[in-house]
Amino acid sequence: MDNTKLHVIKIGGNIIDHPEALASFLRDFASMPGLKILVHGGGKIATQMAKDLGIESQMVEGRRVTDSKSLDIVTMVYAGLINKSIVASLQSKKCNALGLSGPDGGIIQAKKRNPIPIDYGFVGDIIEVKGQDLAQLINLGYSPIFAPITSNAEGQLLNTNADTLAQAIAISLSAYFDVDLIYCFEKEGVLKDPSDEKSVIPMINQAMFDSLKKDGTVSAGMIPKLENALSAISKGVNVVRLCHADHLNHAFKGTQIKA
Repeated sequence: MDNTKLHVIKIGGNIIDHPEALASFLRDFASMPGLKILVHGGGKIATQMAKDLGIESQMVEGRRVTDSKSLDIVTMVYAGLINKSIVASLQSKKCNALGLSGPDGGIIQAKKRNPIPIDYGFVGDIIEVKGQDLAQLINLGYSPIFAPITSNAEGQLLNTNADTLAQAIAISLSAYFDVDLIYCFEKEGVLKDPSDEKSVIPMINQAMFDSLKKDGTVSAGMIPKLENALSAISKGVNVVRLCHADHLNHAFKGTQIKA
């Protein structure tokens, strides 16, 4: 590994849902110096499109259940509309963005999740990220922009949790760069009191997470987010932070994850 700093940044769906917030974030991302990757989810756009088409969206513990019709929608929205809109916006800001998803170049290999104990449908669990190939793209001057769509060995497209995708990319690239992983969303960090933006928990380790999960302080979609963050910090990622999208370039804002 060389000592070149690389930021892997995941943007939450609640930012994508608000054009002004997204535009502000993308300005900050484009102006961030150095090497960088952006991983995005889909927000409510896919859910609304499914509703418009009479397709019911199901969520279990913060994760989407993806049937065949839902898979078509999330692929079109995530890897199409959202990804290319972000890439076009970043290119207009002189950021050399390259839109990607898992199947492109076979960079991310996945498998369909075991239906036991919960059948999530066409949902992918990541097997491998080809870090060397991705590192070469980065060293050529590109900022990869990843949509959370992967595929398996048989060519089946799969919906994949964007937090997990960011974590896997960060871990893989930690063999080639000094990686910081930043989860940007609409909150100031992990909050002790969800109604109080000033109640940011400045640091969380595994023992604290277990306690916060048990007493209900963290729940729903925050659980897999923190699980991914803790896994990343234990597998070679230098820094993991959860913060408001407005604080992308403020290293001491938000919640930092410790081993």
